[in-house]
Amino acid sequence: MDLNLLWFILMGVLLTGYAILDGFDLGVGIMHFVGRTDGDRRIFMNSIGPLWDGNEVWLVTFGGAMFAAFPDVYATVFSGFYTAFMLLLFALIFRAVSMEFRSKREAPAWRKTWDLSFSLASGVAALLFGVAVGNAILGIPIGADKEFQGGFFDLLSPYTVVVGLLTVVLMAMHGSIFLYLKTEGKLQQSLRPWMWRTFFAFLVLYTATTIYTLVNVPSATAHFKEFGWSWGVVALNVLAIANIPRAIYHGRPFYAFLSSCATIAALCFLFGVALFPNLVVSSIDPAYSLTITNAASSQKTLGIMAIIAIVGMPFVLAYTAAIYWAFRGKVRIGEHSY
Repeated sequence: MDLNLLWFILMGVLLTGYAILDGFDLGVGIMHFVGRTDGDRRIFMNSIGPLWDGNEVWLVTFGGAMFAAFPDVYATVFSGFYTAFMLLLFALIFRAVSMEFRSKREAPAWRKTWDLSFSLASGVAALLFGVAVGNAILGIPIGADKEFQGGFFDLLSPYTVVVGLLTVVLMAMHGSIFLYLKTEGKLQQSLRPWMWRTFFAFLVLYTATTIYTLVNVPSATAHFKEFGWSWGVVALNVLAIANIPRAIYHGRPFYAFLSSCATIAALCFLFGVALFPNLVVSSIDPAYSLTITNAASSQKTLGIMAIIAIVGMPFVLAYTAAIYWAFRGKVRIGEHSY
């Protein structure tokens, strides 16, 4: 296999893994204030407490893979999106700090402050991820020198904001289903209406974003004619979305969660098809776009990285599976709860 294509696929796998795994704990943060009492919110945090930092490793690995495999993309994106990345970094930091600090004092004002920080940081992070995806599809002003020729507010357009909001409600839905799986009793029942609310909000924004993309961003679907088989993934995506309310209605939240995971995976796949073979699309001139060919490291570097990935990925997957198995089941407040 072409090593450039291989690393495009592997980066897609890393991005998908992050979107699914960190997606539900971002969603838990967005849904944090659904918990009416301090005890409810402690349970929400405990549901992701053993998992969230491991989930974010997928993002770190994605960034490292981009740096090594496609250094020009890394340089262009991180320099051009500097302000956005700093906002994202602060959001991720405040999420972690909020979880650790809220239990240091029992004062209601102290805990509510960190609860607010946790919830806002989760929402901001999800929004920024969505805006980044919207910009990747729409294209950004990249010149012949591979430099970003714009500012922070150039990244905000009606389309990118809509994609950002879609990401927020998608993560909220994903997180609410996860919380339903991890809780019990009255708290669990209080989450049931929120699964429906977030699903319908997602459905509305998903439909609006799809129409917006088909009408105003025709380049996003250009490759679907070339890769006819990708329409099968579109069909599977629609079926996965349709199965979420069906599973909720029939009281099968685990199947709803699997369908939510499948929906995210399908959206990531379709995002990759829309982007291929580009990694950064230039809105100035398509010839200035950074592709898997003109932005890649040497073949020797890609080959060594492939060997490392083949050896290392089974350990990462095994570790992730072991952690999730160890912390399966319902969440309860204990001595070391947040």
